[in-house]
Amino acid sequence: MGHDTQFQAKSKKQYEYDRHHNAVHMRKQVVNFAIMIFLTFLAFAVVVADFSAYFIKPVILLLAGVQVVLQLYSFMHMDDKKASHMGVISTFVWFGAVIAFTMFLTFLTIIWW
Repeated sequence: MGHDTQFQAKSKKQYEYDRHHNAVHMRKQVVNFAIMIFLTFLAFAVVVADFSAYFIKPVILLLAGVQVVLQLYSFMHMDDKKASHMGVISTFVWFGAVIAFTMFLTFLTIIWW
């Protein structure tokens, strides 16, 4: 009645490959995190510099869009090519983003014009 689980030891090459892959992946995440912190700092700097509102709003929206894409690809693991289902998930995420952007533009048009 017990569950039979099999344990398969990794070879030395597989262990080294996994270790290198994990190190590269962690390095990417740290670099992306640093970029996002820099973009956040840049957004605060633009606001503190007291530029025109016509300049501040588009810059902050652009920086937010870049951060969303970075977060999707780095922290939501959409850059992972090994998973077979990532193509479907990526398609749904981008389709949802297109719909959300279209709705945003629609409501923006309705309200301002």
